[in-house]
Amino acid sequence: MGSVNLSYLEAAHFYLFGEVKFLHLLLLLMALDIITGVFKAFKNRNLWSRKSLFGYARKVLILVVIILANVIDQILGLNGTVAYATVLFYIANEGLSIMENLAAVGVDVPPGLSKKLSSISEDNKSVTQEMREEFSDKERR
Repeated sequence: MGSVNLSYLEAAHFYLFGEVKFLHLLLLLMALDIITGVFKAFKNRNLWSRKSLFGYARKVLILVVIILANVIDQILGLNGTVAYATVLFYIANEGLSIMENLAAVGVDVPPGLSKKLSSISEDNKSVTQEMREEFSDKERR
């Protein structure tokens, strides 16, 4: 009976995360992003904001996307290509978020990166807002 449970766990692990490359790095960056985000929130005096709770939920949803990418890889026999690309995308995303949090707290970041981050924060539009505007502009034409 114990070996049956173990095989179910192995199957679940295989289909949920398989051999996803750099997953441990992504999890580390997620933790660092949360830590730097807490410092940023503490500095801005909004430590218990709804935005932070949404950020935590977003981290869980990122893992759901990676699981989905891994399942697609397993079904289509793509040897981890989709999951690997997905993890790399989120690694870059988390890295930028960490740098943005550090810059907001006052830690020096490279000048070119600081300039890019300030232009991103000045725009202050979410991806969903930009997509809505893009699609609504096309519908008007």
